[in-house]
Amino acid sequence: MSDFAELRLDGVRRRFGGRDALAGLSLTIRRGEFIALLGPSGCGKSTALNCLAGLLPLSEGSIWQDDARLDTLPPERRGFGMVFQNYALFPHLSVRKNIAFGLQMRRLPRDEVRRRTDEAIRLVRLEEHARKLPGQLSGGQQQRVAIARAVVLEPSLVLMDEPLSNLDAKLRLEMRTEIRRLHQTLGLTTVYVTHDQEEALSLADRLVVLRDGHVEQIGTPQELHNRPVNRHVADFMGYRNLLPMTVTAVDGERVTVGNGAGISLSGIAVGAPAEGDAVIAGIRPEDLHVGTAGLPATVEVVEYQGRELAVEARTADGVVLHLRAVTRPEPGDTITVTAAPDRVLVFPDGTS
Repeated sequence: MSDFAELRLDGVRRRFGGRDALAGLSLTIRRGEFIALLGPSGCGKSTALNCLAGLLPLSEGSIWQDDARLDTLPPERRGFGMVFQNYALFPHLSVRKNIAFGLQMRRLPRDEVRRRTDEAIRLVRLEEHARKLPGQLSGGQQQRVAIARAVVLEPSLVLMDEPLSNLDAKLRLEMRTEIRRLHQTLGLTTVYVTHDQEEALSLADRLVVLRDGHVEQIGTPQELHNRPVNRHVADFMGYRNLLPMTVTAVDGERVTVGNGAGISLSGIAVGAPAEGDAVIAGIRPEDLHVGTAGLPATVEVVEYQGRELAVEARTADGVVLHLRAVTRPEPGDTITVTAAPDRVLVFPDGTS
């Protein structure tokens, strides 16, 4: 693989019809790093990937691999591998021929093509399927072929655009492990697009959360999971309970908030709110507990999820709460819920 220290995006912008699909993305990717671009549909993550690949020209900014500028080069000269959501395999070619195709286009010696193709087939564990056509394979096996076809070229960077979204839940878990294993085994540098926060957290060394073309936060999975910087990142990181509140007391980073209708919480401030400020209290469902003291709510929906139950309840003034329970409440039951102060984050109530 091409030897480089870092890949750098400097102020990368892409406009469509006068609107920014990607607004000034600056990011440095170290060699061997796994970066996940994360966000809802339309946030700019696939646009960023296509700009990197050379499939979309930049409206502004530049892309560098060490001291070499890449954004002026056509896709085929960037030396990147690409794994698409829909696999994009040649249906009339066998697994082996699909994987070998790119090497043959580079006119490499026949023995090297055979050796590298054999190694790629072994890496993705498809030895028994090498002679089959894509239509004879499962979705997971087709995705392995697509990954092998990308890595056999020994690219300096592998770009993956929601590669697991067409697979069922069990296969997604298996392929997540496979992708991480290949990344580590081959020392790949990977940029991975997904809307699935669990997938991103399990795979990536760093996450880039995008919203409306803008970067909301860049950090490690632990940083984003534990300390999202705003309500939008919190929402994407699993804080399903986002409650509009007003600050009633401030003690350092510890704040007390209320909604004027009987709900009062203590939590940790993100930023520096003052008494009287409008804020959002964020709580994950797993951090809301049924107890003997706290906030009364009426159970509306109960879903069995194996070890625990997902419960949706509503307070007397109409606030919907999502929580987890070990023992099963019934719809219509009144429960009391509470959250430890260190599990409540309080964000500025930004409406944008």
